Amino acid sequence: MIEPMKKVSLVILNKDKEQSLIDLRKLGLVHLEKLEGNSEKLLQLKEYTANAVLAESILNDLKIMKNKKKAKKLQQPLSDDKVIDLIKEIVSKNDRKKQLMEEINADVNELERFTSWGTVNLEDLEYLHSHNVQIRLYEIVAEKFAEIDESIETVVFSNDKKTIRFLIINGGEGRPEKLLPQAFEVPLPRMTTTLIEEEISKDKEEIAAIEAFYEANAKYSYAIKNFRINLGADIEFENINAGMNHEAEKEETDLAWISGYVPADNMPEFEAACKEHQWAYIADDPEEDDIEVPTKLKNNKLVSLVYPLTDFLGTVPGYHEFDISGWFLLFFTVFFGMIFGDGGYGALVTVGAVLLMLKSAAGKKKVSPLMFFVLLMGIATMVWGAVTCTWFGLDTKYIPDFLQKLSIPMISNAYSNDIWVPFWKPDSGLGLTKDQNLQIFCFMLGLIQLSIAHVKTMGRNFSNKRILKGIGELGSLMQLIGMYWVVLSLVVSSQIFSLSEVIYGIPVGKIAIFLVLVGFILSFVFSNYEGNIIASIMASVKNIISVLLGVVNVFSDIVSYIRLWAVGLAGAAISSTVNTLAGGFLGHLTMFLAVIALLVFGHGLNMILNLLSVIVHGVRLNTLEFSNHLGMTWSGLKYDPFKEKQKV
Repeated sequence: MIEPMKKVSLVILNKDKEQSLIDLRKLGLVHLEKLEGNSEKLLQLKEYTANAVLAESILNDLKIMKNKKKAKKLQQPLSDDKVIDLIKEIVSKNDRKKQLMEEINADVNELERFTSWGTVNLEDLEYLHSHNVQIRLYEIVAEKFAEIDESIETVVFSNDKKTIRFLIINGGEGRPEKLLPQAFEVPLPRMTTTLIEEEISKDKEEIAAIEAFYEANAKYSYAIKNFRINLGADIEFENINAGMNHEAEKEETDLAWISGYVPADNMPEFEAACKEHQWAYIADDPEEDDIEVPTKLKNNKLVSLVYPLTDFLGTVPGYHEFDISGWFLLFFTVFFGMIFGDGGYGALVTVGAVLLMLKSAAGKKKVSPLMFFVLLMGIATMVWGAVTCTWFGLDTKYIPDFLQKLSIPMISNAYSNDIWVPFWKPDSGLGLTKDQNLQIFCFMLGLIQLSIAHVKTMGRNFSNKRILKGIGELGSLMQLIGMYWVVLSLVVSSQIFSLSEVIYGIPVGKIAIFLVLVGFILSFVFSNYEGNIIASIMASVKNIISVLLGVVNVFSDIVSYIRLWAVGLAGAAISSTVNTLAGGFLGHLTMFLAVIALLVFGHGLNMILNLLSVIVHGVRLNTLEFSNHLGMTWSGLKYDPFKEKQKV
């Protein structure tokens, strides 16, 4: 469930603001509204953080830090003041290193221009110039050199058959007028080329010294990391301290104030703190239009197993939305088992989770909730593998009889060649295959899950006395139920699930169409109801395209659940293929290790692909199809009270 919140506003003396915030942080109950502070101290803390991030990144990129075990042994503590000095120096040296690398790059490019010219000594050229000897460097395509006017005094420096490099002597300060336009003047280097080489060498030596400095201080990388982490709490505090509203005057009686949210169950503790510290406060229930109300979930230990998954996904229901943690866990568990689909894989996951849990228990560590979640997923996969008789993709002839007997015949691989005749058509000659039964099961899951969504929404509307809006939701539920038969008819079998089908005198097909039509009308009339039926109908008319597409979406949402069968089938095909490939090498003793490697690699890769499929498809059905029918947007803000952070 989503815990009720109270919106609170605190009023304190401005002169006691900082101490009051310290006391409020110790209390650790108030989720503060977002503030944007601005102060010199805050800017300084943010600068420290930026420098620490950069310094940490630089040191962690060192070769000696790649080996985590050796790197950990190197680490030494360092006081915060010295960390500040160190990261400042690291950042400064990093800037200098960038500058040196740019200079080296520019100098190397400069030298490359004169690779074919050799050493160019500017002092010699200046000496000649002081004695009225002008020398300029040119390049020209080889076949054009002969066309240069004879009046221009040239000296060929080199000829590589494509380009001729030559000197023009006493050609004046500018370009000779009669010189061919194809001749390209080579600008002189900024200094003698040998000096550029020396400069490059010095820059490289300085870079080496900087890198040696990094190596020498790599032992403080963890100290820098801890400093950065601890800065987060200081930044949070100063951001609130600087961002609090307060009176403009600077008097002893000036007031400051701040707002936030406290769980209703914790209000007595909050009120006691206000009394102790002499804070004035007001508290009220959040309004419907309050969008920053945080969400705090409170569920039993079983339902809480889903939290590692939702935390990983970053999905938080809005305060005014539903808490579907229990339903999410239930259906995701089923989806996981069906997509992984193999009892053998499930056994591996289960054993792995149990071993990790035993390891934690042996080390007297608390078992992570994630391990319990993984254990549940492994058991679910084993159960599905048992009922479908799927074990490591093996042919059923290699599976023991007792495992085959555990399976459910209608969906079991052990009975995959059997045809299952519907109870209402015993003499029709029509029947359903194992795959069709699995498809029906998938669609049934879709019907159940989406129906739960509409029932929950309908119940909320009725409980809030929005009866007509609840009737509109009832229309959506009727459409869903009727569309289920339409899906069976169009996707599974139009003969068995005909739209004119009559079962024991009940015209099931016609009832399905009736439910869709009546449900559409109810939804059209009442789904937008906010106190005026005419306005509700006009709202539907204005969005007639979306309303009509909504009927199609009901169909597509149910059909979407077929992915559970399709993805599971793909995984089974891959595991079977791996077994077939490995089977070709059986009987050859020398190939034994190759067979083991192939099986481990093939099935391991398949498990990874299945895990990705679960994330893509299993999560999607909960956070998209199911949530859309609930009207959820997952726009919630997780309850994160202002509290003391444990320093590392």
